[in-house]
Amino acid sequence: MRFFAASIFLGCILVGSMSMFASSTSWSDEPQWLSWSELPPMPDELGLAGPFAGIHNDALIMAGGANFAKPVWENEKQWHEKIFVLVKNGDGYEWKDGGKLSKPIAYGAAVSTADGVVCIGGNDRSDTFAEVFLLQWDGEKITSKKYPSLPRPCAHGAATLIGDTIYLAGGQEDASLQSAVSTFWSLDLSQRGSANEFVWKELPPCPGPSRAFNLTVAQHNGYHDCVYVISGRRQDGDAFDLLRDVWEYTPATQQWRERKEAPRCVMAGTGIAFSQSHIFVLGGADGSLFFKGNELKDDHPGFIKQSLAYHTITDTWFEAGSVPQNHVTTIAVQWDGSIIIPSGEIRPRVRSPKVYRVTPISASRDFGTVNYIVLFGYLLTMVSIGIYFTNKNKSTNDFFRGGQTIPWWAAGCSIFATMLSSLTFTGIPSKSFAQDWVYSIGNMMIPVVAVIAVFVAMPFFRRIDATSAYEYLERRFSRGVRLFGSASFTLFHVFRMAVVMSLTGMAISVATPLTPAHSVLLMGVLSIAYCTMGGIEAVIWTDTIQTFVLLGGAILAIVLLLSGVDGGVSGFVSTAVDADKFLIANFHWDATSSQIALWVIIVGAIAQNISSYTADQAVVQRYMTTETKQLAAQAIWTSAILTIPATLLFFGIGTALFVYYSSHPERLDPTITTDQVFPLFIAREMPVGIAGLIVAGVFAAAQSTVSTSMNSTATAIVTDFMRPLRACKTERGYLNAARFWTFLLGVAGTLLGLVFVNPQIKSLFDTFIMVIGLFMGVLGGLFVIGALTRRANATGAMIGAIVGAGVMFWLWKFTSINGYFYTASGITSCVVVGMVTSFAFGRPHQDLTGLTIYTLHEPLTASEPHSEAAPDVDR
Repeated sequence: MRFFAASIFLGCILVGSMSMFASSTSWSDEPQWLSWSELPPMPDELGLAGPFAGIHNDALIMAGGANFAKPVWENEKQWHEKIFVLVKNGDGYEWKDGGKLSKPIAYGAAVSTADGVVCIGGNDRSDTFAEVFLLQWDGEKITSKKYPSLPRPCAHGAATLIGDTIYLAGGQEDASLQSAVSTFWSLDLSQRGSANEFVWKELPPCPGPSRAFNLTVAQHNGYHDCVYVISGRRQDGDAFDLLRDVWEYTPATQQWRERKEAPRCVMAGTGIAFSQSHIFVLGGADGSLFFKGNELKDDHPGFIKQSLAYHTITDTWFEAGSVPQNHVTTIAVQWDGSIIIPSGEIRPRVRSPKVYRVTPISASRDFGTVNYIVLFGYLLTMVSIGIYFTNKNKSTNDFFRGGQTIPWWAAGCSIFATMLSSLTFTGIPSKSFAQDWVYSIGNMMIPVVAVIAVFVAMPFFRRIDATSAYEYLERRFSRGVRLFGSASFTLFHVFRMAVVMSLTGMAISVATPLTPAHSVLLMGVLSIAYCTMGGIEAVIWTDTIQTFVLLGGAILAIVLLLSGVDGGVSGFVSTAVDADKFLIANFHWDATSSQIALWVIIVGAIAQNISSYTADQAVVQRYMTTETKQLAAQAIWTSAILTIPATLLFFGIGTALFVYYSSHPERLDPTITTDQVFPLFIAREMPVGIAGLIVAGVFAAAQSTVSTSMNSTATAIVTDFMRPLRACKTERGYLNAARFWTFLLGVAGTLLGLVFVNPQIKSLFDTFIMVIGLFMGVLGGLFVIGALTRRANATGAMIGAIVGAGVMFWLWKFTSINGYFYTASGITSCVVVGMVTSFAFGRPHQDLTGLTIYTLHEPLTASEPHSEAAPDVDR
């Protein structure tokens, strides 16, 4: 079997290595990231500058604005009060008359909200205004509602929305650019019912120069949703400053920091966030002809026809492609997945009635024949292993415990794959790409907890010869507690399968033409096939192969990444150090911060791993697949030791991705999510064959978790529910039931995975940690209270578990506590409440010999039964 596993891995390496010299999936041509098309032009044939613009009730609203009647150089500017509404009409669009504003007005800011378009400030020929109002479209007409006015008049500023809060930056207080301001205001829409709180609040001002005609855009920076204030212009006496600076404001910390300046001034431009970490600047004046408008007049060529993109995580700018027309002094909005640029100024005094729809596009995803051969060769190998072990399963002891003949090193690889691989290949690199190495401390707690697993947890289960971890709960407390624990575990792993498949499907869809749904189905169907046929032996041996593919593919990836970084290894280190990407600890006491504190990481990781090693059937089951407890201990140490190089490797890949895309920002596809950054590199930059091998590693990462969940949940159902009820008359009946439940649970997890596909999720890693925390705290709490106390009884344990579940749900739903802390909170609340309640119901009546740490080494009594699932064996 060892030869078989090694041959498969070496064969994949050989095919990949030979194909490196055939061709490459990397591309060198600069991509065109944006596709431009036109919607029906607005009804005013002159077009408008400075209109309020936004989306409400699936319609584009344009209100107010200003223009010059023809001939434009012989007429004064006119302000308008008309409202136009663009609605969908079958397969097309139609403009409707939306009525009029209360007065002609232009050059204010506007933000689209769920309640309508919030219009802020503005001016007319003689005055600048502080009024704020809401425009709503009900499908037939526009209605207006007053909102709190600004503290002072403001025009030519720009606003954005984060959550329920509007942020307004820059602008000028009257008609003169000398009145440009640095003010920064916010309005919390969630406070609409409070007269005292629903007011504009002044926040710390932007540290840069005062400015008007700036861009204000909200986007995520890897840690937080932030406000970006970009470019603008100001006047100081007779001098004009055409600004290029960029400032980032973090609402969570109320701090500003300067970022990399734009390649050119983009004053009065149209800026908008797209996907999870890009900002597009689709228009803007660079100021090159700022003083020549009156001289050039109709010979003015218009503003520069080139778009820009800014990536908030790597703090880099790049050109995003040419534009047919550069519209300034208008507001870009998102509508149906596209960006809408309504009207605007195209050269001094000249407006355009054109309405552009801009759709970000991704480069083609041709995976290539050789890559498919490598990928599907690997996947078929996994199925063949299941077929190989099908006839070896004669009983549930074979199906669930492999006849206790599994080598310790294979069991160790399987534990390692179960504990880490579900998120290692995509979640960890994307996390360190977007942030730093702070979360690596959590993985380093696994070797610490391995001590508890080897000397406390594993001896309990080997002593009672458990097939299911929850047999211990019945021996220690009652059958009711056992069924509660087993049901909780089953529910957790069904959701776990769904989360792993859906998030991994989202990640690898960028590397192949497969959609997320196709990827989920492929992972699910193949895992169901080999897991249903081969049982735990198939799972463990595929996990072992997947461990080699996982680590081997990662080593190849980091070598290729470092070779593509400017300056090689030294360039990698210097860039990462300058960006503080090697940060390993945050020293503060805030448990709610997205920049997670060191103590939260340590406490949370220890709690999670204690729960996994004591209460997770997927891990405990592997304790029982080796022949002796000494071999089981070696398996645990193997998994723990493998964690260290794997952590360094995958966090290193994330940092290398950051440095690589800092050097080549134009290659970072704006349409992807952060979790897709590593698959993007695989698909676009790696040689043919190697890309297929590493995508196989991504599948390996998910399948090792999914197959484990299928087998372990089937084990729990058959052992904890069916055997005590004597649901089957023969061992063959239980074996068939095990296969049936493996199949059924796999189908359920796969179908749920299709439902869970969600491109809005910002971090696979965070989501996975939250799911673990919500479920594992209760199970860990039950084992902790059972093993560490003599006084806890069944009633107290059950009440503690229910309260612990409630506490974790409350933390998730009603607080901003970091998800890493859920498990520790669940264990603590379960143990405290369980102990207090147990004192009220008296001491437990059952014999606790061998069931607590105080009685672990006492000899078994003759009356103590062994597992219902297997005969007595050498333990």
